[in-house]
This record gives sequence, structure tokens and C-alpha cells, in this order.
Amino acid sequence: MNKTGLLGALALCAFSILAHADEDSLRIGIEAAYPPFSYKTPEGDLGGFDYDIGNALCAEMKVKCQWVIQAFDGMIPSLKVHKIDAVLSSMSITDDRLKSVDFSKKYYHTPGKFAMKAGGVINDPLVDLKGRKVGVQRASTYDRFATEQLESAGVEVVRYASQNEAFLDLAAGRLDATLADIVNTDESFIKTPAGKGFALVGPDINDPKYFGRGAGIALRKGDSANATRLNAAIDALRANGKYQQIQAKYFAFDIYGE
Repeated sequence: MNKTGLLGALALCAFSILAHADEDSLRIGIEAAYPPFSYKTPEGDLGGFDYDIGNALCAEMKVKCQWVIQAFDGMIPSLKVHKIDAVLSSMSITDDRLKSVDFSKKYYHTPGKFAMKAGGVINDPLVDLKGRKVGVQRASTYDRFATEQLESAGVEVVRYASQNEAFLDLAAGRLDATLADIVNTDESFIKTPAGKGFALVGPDINDPKYFGRGAGIALRKGDSANATRLNAAIDALRANGKYQQIQAKYFAFDIYGE
């Protein structure tokens, strides 16, 4: 073989190795600031329901999870420019998001709820919260709901990079209420020392127009290969009991929902 042919063969071999490596790994975006779904342990390791489900899905698909920690509002932009291959970070499947990304089937579904000082009453959020400050996480489904429904009704909406920041301001008296996932609010605020004296208040907030059909794994438009294998892996985890084992670590109820 001449030098040109040898270099060509080596290049093809290298390309094949890289392609195979890519097929055997999945770069997954996660926020790591949304307990009990995703968080960092005191040792600095990743933990949470999303993280455990992701690792179980990768094991089922026989690929390596490469976790990429970043802010929630940067997830979809990172997905579009190929910095990550998927988003597994409690992202709701909504019609608005489906305009720019694809999703796997849901892997859990929970409603939203307001948190405020215990004793507060919310019968109609559009009436009872008028003129008051409500915190939401920026770029979340709750942000869109607050923008289109609460702000137009005279509610002052304050946006945060993470839900934990909203909880801190609520505890400090800088907010009247916050709107977030009911499980996240209960587990990472209400049941903690910082949440003493606060309660979940008012109706469940779950309008499909804003909150979609549960949390799914976001993928680039047209990535049918990953969508197919992730959907099959979700079904497999629910059939073989691994989903239920992971769920039991964090919740005393079926978080998969209806």
C-alpha cells in the first residue's frame, strides 16, 4: 500500500472509531439544582430521580451517559448547537417546545402548585394574587403560564435562574408566593427548615396548554433514532421493575401519573 492509501485507511479507521464512540455515548444536559429530581450531593456528585432514571436508560440502551451540568434556560440552545444530545432535566413536553425540539415519551407527570405563608388562601390565582409578587423559574413552563396568565391579571412576576433562588426569596419575605412543581416544592422547600411556616396553597396548576403531557427527554428535531431507543428503554424500565425501584427511593406514590 502506498503512503496515500495508508493515510486514507488510517483516516477511515479513526473516523470509524470516533463514530462508534459517539454511538456508544449520550451527552445529557441536566440542571443539578432541582431536588429531588436533580442535585449535587455534599460530596459534589450528581444525584436525584432524573439522574438515576437517565443512568438506568443508558444502561438499558447499552450506552454511556455523559452528564453535562448547565442552567435550565440554556438547555434547548445547547441541544440545537450539538453541545449535548439530549435534555433529561424535568422538561415538560409542550406544544411550544415541540416547535423547536422533539421529545421522548413522558417519564413522569406531576402538577404545579403555589407555595406561600401557611394560612394563605388562593381560590382563583388571577384574583387572589393580583398586586402580589410571585416567583417562577426563568424559561420554565411556569414562566410561560405566569407571563400569559398572571401578569395580564396584575400579578407581579419575578423570574429566577433556578427554583431554589425563588424559594430563598420566598423564605426571606421578598415574594408573596412561588409557583413550581408540587414535588419539587414540597421536598426541597416545604419539608426543609427554610420552609417552616409555609404551605402548598390553592388548586393544582396543570393546564395542558402550558404544562403539556408530562416530563420527557428533549432531543434535536428529527433525531428519530434516539427517540426510538429512549422510548423503548422507558417501556423496558417500567416493565422490568427498575423504574419502580428508582421511584421508591424518592417518592411514596406513582410519579408516572395518568
